[in-house]
Amino acid sequence: MTNFNETKALFHLPAGVVYLDGNSLGPLPKAVMERLDQVATREWGEMVITGWNRAGWIDAPTRVGNRIAALIGAEEGSVVMGDTLSIKVYQALASALELVPDRRVILSDTGNFPSDLYMAQGLIGSLEKDYTLKVVAPEDISAAIDDTVAVLMLTEVDYRTGRKHNMRALTEKAHAHGAVTLWDLAHSAGALEVELSDVGADFAVGCTYKYLNGGPGAPGFIYVAPRHHGKIRPALSGWLGHEAPFEFDLNYRAAAGIDRMRVGTPPILALAALDAALDAWDKTTISDVRQKSLELADRFIAGVEAQCDMLTLATPREHEQRGSQVSFRFEHGYAAMQALIENGVIGDFRAPDIMRFGFTPLYIDEDDVDEAVRVVAEVMRGALWDTPRFKKKSKVT
Repeated sequence: MTNFNETKALFHLPAGVVYLDGNSLGPLPKAVMERLDQVATREWGEMVITGWNRAGWIDAPTRVGNRIAALIGAEEGSVVMGDTLSIKVYQALASALELVPDRRVILSDTGNFPSDLYMAQGLIGSLEKDYTLKVVAPEDISAAIDDTVAVLMLTEVDYRTGRKHNMRALTEKAHAHGAVTLWDLAHSAGALEVELSDVGADFAVGCTYKYLNGGPGAPGFIYVAPRHHGKIRPALSGWLGHEAPFEFDLNYRAAAGIDRMRVGTPPILALAALDAALDAWDKTTISDVRQKSLELADRFIAGVEAQCDMLTLATPREHEQRGSQVSFRFEHGYAAMQALIENGVIGDFRAPDIMRFGFTPLYIDEDDVDEAVRVVAEVMRGALWDTPRFKKKSKVT
């Protein structure tokens, strides 16, 4: 069993703050500062360009990708790092569509992160064929899967409500109808057990700045099932996805395996920070994290509901139907969240009325939850949010 006091000690946490926004940006792991100093001064500083070989920079995307693979139930050599999550969505979707050339429907839901839908809209707008992005309510996804669907593209955990799709059941149904699956794991990786290989997923993508604590703008990742490696054509045929990039061939030849999904020069400093952040997982398991997260979230829900009847729970109560966040609806949710932040509880807001709180036991414990409940009750029952300064929205909510 994990000693979460030990993992909490691995993080730099601001004094006087209960940080419940790791579902948006994880806090700073202490090991990151030392690792960045090492890479910047001893590698970049002393090795300069020779660091690509001597420090192994060129292999960082696959090396770190294998560490991510272990957390999402993926085969070794099936995950590669680089670029942003949105770019990885584009790559995966383009390749997925080519696997089913006789179909034209991309199926998604209204709980998907808008950027995923934007990338799909942009991609199909550039294709000659008449593709359609079909978007239905999350609860209607299963019924909408039929023999017209080319790709089922879903975010496993709804970014607003925390509602969790049944990946296994939906993947099996999609395959039964001849469709390919693309899962966004932005709110799953590092938060709950994912078994991509076991469920037979085709593609998956994710970010690393949330539950994996890689830092703001940390690189995204892409998973491709090994059975597809020899068949997929990268839509973004970048230099480092080439079979032999340093032969400088003017014609693209895709690299073998997952390396063909690499695009441009990898962000070495960002990958170093993420690599150091992943060391926290040496002290725990995803199953322990998941179980503790559910316990903490249950404690928070019970405490808030006992004292704040003006808040309405938006997150499913059933454990198997939710991720690692708790969301409450409130008409003045933005202002209320600003008041909470000023009083030492950091969550975030998602339009139109969602107040989100993330529960990451790597650095959140029962005392934090109890303090958060106390502050939420104080702010809500005292209407401390009802002032003009809390109602003026910032660029980032």
